[in-house]
Amino acid sequence: MPELPDVVVYVEALERQLTGHRLERVRLLSPFVLRTVEPPIATLHGRGVIGAHRIGKRIALGFEGELFAVVHLMIAGRLRWRAPGQKPGMGPKMILAAFEFGHSTLFFTEAASRKRASIQLVQGREAITTIARGGIEPLGSTRDDFGQALTRERHTLKRWLTDPRLVSGIGNAYSDEILHAARLSPLKLTRALTEEEVGRLYEAMRATLASWTERLREEAKGEFPEKVTAFHPRMAVHGRYRQPCPVCGAPVQRIVYAANECNYCARCQTGGRLLADRSLSRLLKGDWPRSIDDL
Repeated sequence: MPELPDVVVYVEALERQLTGHRLERVRLLSPFVLRTVEPPIATLHGRGVIGAHRIGKRIALGFEGELFAVVHLMIAGRLRWRAPGQKPGMGPKMILAAFEFGHSTLFFTEAASRKRASIQLVQGREAITTIARGGIEPLGSTRDDFGQALTRERHTLKRWLTDPRLVSGIGNAYSDEILHAARLSPLKLTRALTEEEVGRLYEAMRATLASWTERLREEAKGEFPEKVTAFHPRMAVHGRYRQPCPVCGAPVQRIVYAANECNYCARCQTGGRLLADRSLSRLLKGDWPRSIDDL
C-alpha cells in the first residue's frame, strides 16, 4: 500500500500537472469504485482543480466550490497520468476511473481481482475531518505529542506505527524501516520503552520518512511517479527476508501473520533473539531456533 512518502510525491505531481486545469468529465469504469452518493460525481464536471493534499494514506483532489475527490489507493491502487492520445498502458479491467482534462487524463487503476480502492466525493472542508482517522502527523508532531500518543494505548510498536488512529500515513513497509533504524523490536510494547528508546524511535520515524520522500522525488525526476511500490532495493529490511542486513550482515528475519509480513534484523533489533513466527514456530516446536546464532 502506498504510504506517506509515496502519497506525498503523488500529491506534488498532481499539483504540478492539474492545478488550474478544468475537469471535463469523470468516467467511472468500475461500478463500485465510488463510495458516496451525494454530491453526484457529475458535479465535478467543468470545475477547475485548486490543489491536492494528503489525508493519511488518502489523496484529496480539491476542486472549485470546495468539492474534494478523495482517493484511497489501498494495496494495489495507482494513479497514471497520460497526455492526450497516449494509451493507459494497462488492461481495461484494471482501470477504475478516468479523470479527463483538456491537456491530459488521470487514470485510477487497481491491479487486483478484489477491488478495494475507492473514491469519495465530499462537499466542504469540514467533511474532510470525518475521513481523517485522527493519528498524529509523523513529520509535524512535536516530541511531546509523539510521547503522549505512544503511551495512549498499549500496543506492540509494529501495531502502533501502523494504526491510522494513532499515527497517520505509515503502513507495513515504512514501519519495518523505522524500527530497524531505531534498533527496536517490532514486538516491544509501547509502554515498556525507556525515554532514550522513545527518543530513538521519534528521530528514526522522522528521518526515515523524510529521507525516503526525498529519494522518491529524485526517482520521479519531476515527472509523474510511475513505479510506486512497497519494495525498494535500498530498503534495509522490508521485503528482504534472508538477505543480509546492511548494518550487521545477519540474514533479515520475518514474522508472518494473516496476509502481512513483518521484517526485522535479529542482531540489530532483538539482541539476537528470533521472534516466533506463529505458523512456522508451532510446526517446528522444540526445533525452532531461539537465536540468530542457532539459526
